[in-house]
Amino acid sequence: MSEHAPDHNHSHHYSQRHFWLAFAITLAFAAVEVLTGFFAHSLALLSDAGHMATDGAALALAGIAGLVAGQPASQRHSYGLGRVEVMTALVNTLLMLAIATAIVVEAVARFRHPPPVHAPWVMLVGATGVGVNFLLYKVLKRGHQTLNVHATLLHVLGDMLGSAAAFVAGLVILLTGWMPIDPLLSVFIAVLIVVSGLRLLRDATQVLLEGVPNGMDLSEIGRGMAGIEGVGSIHDLHVWSVSSDEVALSAHVVIEEMGQWEAVFQGLRSHLHDIYHIEHITLQPEPRIKARISVDEIGRR
Repeated sequence: MSEHAPDHNHSHHYSQRHFWLAFAITLAFAAVEVLTGFFAHSLALLSDAGHMATDGAALALAGIAGLVAGQPASQRHSYGLGRVEVMTALVNTLLMLAIATAIVVEAVARFRHPPPVHAPWVMLVGATGVGVNFLLYKVLKRGHQTLNVHATLLHVLGDMLGSAAAFVAGLVILLTGWMPIDPLLSVFIAVLIVVSGLRLLRDATQVLLEGVPNGMDLSEIGRGMAGIEGVGSIHDLHVWSVSSDEVALSAHVVIEEMGQWEAVFQGLRSHLHDIYHIEHITLQPEPRIKARISVDEIGRR
């Protein structure tokens, strides 16, 4: 016998207009940075332009992934397509790491032969870029928060830091004439991109490998379930991420009296929802005689 928590909805609500508005703004400003970067000989601006162009592609992917992930479950995909967003986040992260590598390679070359940089133009575009990216961040922050959206926000934050670094580079060059600051700050941007990318890569991989979600302890969940009235013990407990914002749980529940199962199930369901926000629950009741594994052994399985 198996029980599932009712009223589970696989569909998600995504604010698609946020992605497409951000996409248009990102590509437009990237074009401005490319033109100014070539004119002013600024690697910091060109680096940020390359990052923003990649962000444009990332935003387009995020918008498409949101549409696909929002489709209801089907006979072929019974959990729906929520993991499309996680896969897109993974692709976006790899793009971020590729951009960071390219920035470092070009920065090394410029350390040896730094070209003259037109500082006022760099400062103007850098300051404008900070404002544009802050606006993009606020727009995207209003949307439904998933791993995919989180990946996109990291892109935008990276762009904001890149624009700020470009402004600082222009200011230092204007005040001191020290040209190596431009590639130096470009490397700083690349390091920030790598750190953020690796964190996101870890989170996306955890979901794809169906690991226990970050912040949840399997043994603690098992002990909490075993403490519900009427529950003898819990075994074969599994908790995993269906998508970036959806958690599922399955377990065998040893109970005192089979006739009490409905009340026990409702207690377990309320506990898991209220404490861990787990909506998708599959529980298998068993009479006490079948108990094989105590809750204390869950962590050793």
